[in-house]
Amino acid sequence: MRINSYFLRLLNAVKPYRTRIGFALLGMIGAAMTEPVFPYILKILIDNGFSEEKSFSIWMVPLAIVGIFFLRGICTFCTQYYMAWVANKLMSDMREDMFKRTLDIPISYYQNASGGRIINTIMYEVQQVVDMVKGSINTLIRDSITVLALFTYLVYQNWQLTIVALIIIPSIAYVVRITSRRLRHLNQHQLNLNNELVQVVEEATRASAVIRIFGAQKYEHHRFYSKSEKLRGYTQRVTVAASSTTPITQMVAAAAVSMVIIIAMRPSLLPFSTTPFSPGDFVAYIATMMLLLTPLKRLSDLNGPMQRGLIAAESVFTLIDMTPEHTDGMELIGRAKGDLEFVHTTFGYQGQEQLALKDVNLKVRAGETVALVGMSGGGKTSLVNMVPRFYAPTSGFITLDGHNLADLSLTSLRSQIAMVGQHVVLFDETLAANIAYGDDRPDQARIEAAVKAAHLTDVIANLPQGLQTQIGDNGLRLSGGQRQRVAIARAIYKNAPILILDEATSALDSESERAVQSALAALIRGRTTLVIAHRLSTIERADKIVVLTEGEIREVGTHAELLQKNGVYAHLYQLQFPEDE
Repeated sequence: MRINSYFLRLLNAVKPYRTRIGFALLGMIGAAMTEPVFPYILKILIDNGFSEEKSFSIWMVPLAIVGIFFLRGICTFCTQYYMAWVANKLMSDMREDMFKRTLDIPISYYQNASGGRIINTIMYEVQQVVDMVKGSINTLIRDSITVLALFTYLVYQNWQLTIVALIIIPSIAYVVRITSRRLRHLNQHQLNLNNELVQVVEEATRASAVIRIFGAQKYEHHRFYSKSEKLRGYTQRVTVAASSTTPITQMVAAAAVSMVIIIAMRPSLLPFSTTPFSPGDFVAYIATMMLLLTPLKRLSDLNGPMQRGLIAAESVFTLIDMTPEHTDGMELIGRAKGDLEFVHTTFGYQGQEQLALKDVNLKVRAGETVALVGMSGGGKTSLVNMVPRFYAPTSGFITLDGHNLADLSLTSLRSQIAMVGQHVVLFDETLAANIAYGDDRPDQARIEAAVKAAHLTDVIANLPQGLQTQIGDNGLRLSGGQRQRVAIARAIYKNAPILILDEATSALDSESERAVQSALAALIRGRTTLVIAHRLSTIERADKIVVLTEGEIREVGTHAELLQKNGVYAHLYQLQFPEDE
């Protein structure tokens, strides 16, 4: 039932292009109508063309044949042109819908969905769907019309023999029904294996340095080979199941043709009388039946692509139908002050029993710098990720300037936040475009100010095209420290009232860190800042230090106060600086 609903959705998706489909349909009808004409010309030629007194000019025969094929050529070209236009537009629209959905679904979706799976759905599976739509409309309609036209001509010539020939239809329908179930099952496994293979390639490409340094080429090759061989096996099974319909269909058709020939030669075999055949009638009838074999073969072959396309449509529409983030809500007017408060905030990741945060209560005043410290897995990143509403609290709530974050428009909320993460993400664009990322109208003066504040001036001086240099996939043309400074420059350019720094200086050398720390000190001033840091020397001057352990706040205070307490923070500090008292 669900498969049928996907097919109906696909038909609705092509409705806006019904004019072009109409032109394609006219071409199909025109081409189909020319099919019975050729056997009819053979009939006239055999019955009248070889007698002494011909009833037509001999030159009419080649003119008629050339004219038929010329008309068929024009109709076929129109059909293919308009169907290709519709198919390409449908594929473009569906890819756009899927990509747009990947931009507004909750970030939690990416915890369970691999990047390779999403890429495979957008690039490969949608192609399967479009091929199915194109094939179903083109082949199903065109060849159905052709079969109808040829059967009509057979009935016109001899309806009694045509009844005998009709045994082809139920036999073919039975074969198609049997193979459809197996094809649907095999195609589901084939698409899953294809997703896994794409994931292996995506991981191997992304982790090329790790693979080489650990000498894992043989292991990765084995992973790829095993997945590829398994996929090949399923592909072969699909081919066997789909191809089995063709010889069976042809055998049934051949039996029907043979039976018609015998009955035409021995009419007494039938319990009822038949219309007598002239030699021309006989040749035209047999030629028409032979012409039926090709469209019937194409119709039976359509079962394989149809099943593949419908299975792929499930993945495509599942992605399109993903529930997007709730973006509606109150718009914040102007620049926020930056007062944040976590009220009995509890949070747990989907599928995990242990809570990431447990009943957190924390006030962050406007302009205050709050550092979050603790062992890995303590809940620091989970806490800051709820400020831009990447995740929603399981219970409790968070406020900004007294407004519950859940009641605010996502666009309005996130416009108030800049973020520099530990894992820097850059785009294969110019350096200037990466710094002004998200700004439709980049301000050159602001870019240059951000560059200076992030201490990137010397980096740009060594680039061949300065700020207009393409920095490669994820900034591969830059060093780790330079990439980190570009991310900081991006945050400086945004100039948001709330700043989140997640190990923002982790990839910097000592000299670069000192330079950027002074830039960050200027940037932080007047902004509400949440800082995650494992290097405690970077947050000694924070207004407040919050120690998180196993999702709970254990200590809150300044650097000096927490050292005086001689608790968890003092223990962490002594681990990093054992020489200090």
